[in-house]
Formats: sequence, C-alpha cells, structure tokens
Amino acid sequence: MSEFSTTSFLVVDDVSSVRAFLQQTLSQLGAMEILQASTGEEALARFTENLPDVVFLDIELPDMDGQLILKEMKEMKSNVHVIMVTAHGTVDNVKKSIELGASGFIVKPFSPRKISSVIKTVTKQDN
Repeated sequence: MSEFSTTSFLVVDDVSSVRAFLQQTLSQLGAMEILQASTGEEALARFTENLPDVVFLDIELPDMDGQLILKEMKEMKSNVHVIMVTAHGTVDNVKKSIELGASGFIVKPFSPRKISSVIKTVTKQDN
C-alpha cells in the first residue's frame, strides 16, 4: 500500500495537460482518489462536496484568483494542504500564498520528483 493511497487530492488548473500530468504523477505515487477542476467555481464545488486532503491549486485561473480560492478552502477545512501552482513564482505570490495558509508552492514546469517531494513535505506536517 502506497503512502498516498488514503490521501484524497484535488487538482485545479485551467490547462488540461497540466491536470493530466498531475493526475498521472499522483496515480503513479499510489493516490486512489484524484479529483480535477478547470475553473475556480468548479474547484470550490468539488472541494465543498469532497473536502480533499491535498489540493494543487493554480494561482491564475480564468474566472477567479487562486489566492481567494485558497482562503475559502482554508475557511471550510483548516487542515487542508493547499499547494499553489504557478508559472510565475514571484516573491509576492509566494509570500501572500503562505500568509493565506498555503502549505507549499510549486513552479511550472515541474517534474514527478518535485511533486512527490512537495507532497511528502506538506503531509509530514500531520505526523
């Protein structure tokens, strides 16, 4: 049994290839429950219905600011691990995301090794 088989995930990105890459990588790491969303509205609906343990959340979505979504998710489930995903890892983005409760930050393009590493780092905070 994989260390991530009991962890539920939500992948939020407006780019389908990024969602597919994350889904495939998480599956290879042993994740069984992986939900996807391509918009902020869809992300909040999926989150509210399922309350996943770990969320990969794109900062820049077409309909909503990822940092606002982060804030709402943390209000609904304070112990959720939200990993912010961006192509623009500016200091301001990182700082604001951490202040709002993000558990981690990952900059595109990323590798399966980086994804695994960030999940292990943020979920270690539970033990």
